[in-house]
Amino acid sequence: MSTEDDRGYFTTGDSSSTTQSYGTPGSGASSSAGSAGFFDDDAAFSNAPTTTFTGFGDETADTDEAKSRKAQWHGGLDFGLLVLRLALGGLFVAHGLDKLFGWFSDAGGMGNTRELLSHYGYTQTGVLSWVLAISETAGGALLILGLFFPVGAAAILGVMANVIVAKGNWNVFLGGVEVEMMYAAAAFSLLFTGPGRVALDRHTPWWRKAPLFGFIFLVIAGGLSAVTLVVWR
Repeated sequence: MSTEDDRGYFTTGDSSSTTQSYGTPGSGASSSAGSAGFFDDDAAFSNAPTTTFTGFGDETADTDEAKSRKAQWHGGLDFGLLVLRLALGGLFVAHGLDKLFGWFSDAGGMGNTRELLSHYGYTQTGVLSWVLAISETAGGALLILGLFFPVGAAAILGVMANVIVAKGNWNVFLGGVEVEMMYAAAAFSLLFTGPGRVALDRHTPWWRKAPLFGFIFLVIAGGLSAVTLVVWR
């Protein structure tokens, strides 16, 4: 029985695909009879390629391949974290050194730092001025070096929490502490991302498990900030 039809192609019986051949079938009533058929008019069709339609592919394989892909850490992340660390850490080292020694402004030095704390309602300013200055200087240096990183990020975050609460004037837009909020957000982010691979902390437990240690030191920073605000203000 011929598989020819009046559309000029024939199909195979394979249920998984449909083969369309624009050439002369291997057998058929018209060819066996030697009569001129549809394909006899143009010899070019006799050697035409066969086009096979096999459906939409193996979707399961594509899904498995997608699942096997894992997010890759790349150098751009290390570079971005390094820039953020250097910027944030450098700013806090400068602020801390100014509070300690008055190197960069006329409002610096420990005397002015105590007056500043007293202005914002803190008691025990003698102790707190040293805590503030050392937290900023040491915290910034640890960020720059990528050393004991959760401690450095938590120190800066704790300082900024106090500054935002003490300095914020919530009768104006965003309390007038947008810069302090950005400092706090950067320290908070670094606390959970870790310092990246360009750091002295590399291969330490807190480097390998940055989110876990970030949460631990976030709790510590929050507790110390609350004590400072409740007890010494």
